[in-house]
Amino acid sequence: MDIERYLAAIDELCSRPFPAEHGRSDAGMAGPGYFIAELATSHGARTADAVERTGTAEDFHDVKEAISEQLNSRWGRQQPPWGMLTVRVRIDRGEVIPEPWNTSSHVVDELNVWQADGSGRWVAVGVADREQDDEIRLLAIVTETAQP
Repeated sequence: MDIERYLAAIDELCSRPFPAEHGRSDAGMAGPGYFIAELATSHGARTADAVERTGTAEDFHDVKEAISEQLNSRWGRQQPPWGMLTVRVRIDRGEVIPEPWNTSSHVVDELNVWQADGSGRWVAVGVADREQDDEIRLLAIVTETAQP
């Protein structure tokens, strides 16, 4: 996994305009005010045994932390890691959670979050590994909407 390439992708998302409609983009999912970019995707984790899947997930989390160290150097120490369980509970209770936080809460357990200097956008990095029947994905979220 290439940390520099992932950082360049985050930089590019911080400077490009958001799409007018919800849907797929070249980076992943996108919509008015947000991008959810798939920086990396596992191959074979959805059919792997539990030990292999756990090892792959740990590798993705290590890369997330390496990216986080670089972003901490750039924008200062991140907020404490933001757990998504509370957001999922709020959704289950009927609260409307704005995108991209709604979608990301269903696939990621925890996000590292910063406000990017200069752009005013929020940047989050997480690992989508909640669904055992899906590949593991390293996600970068760039949005103009602060966490709810």
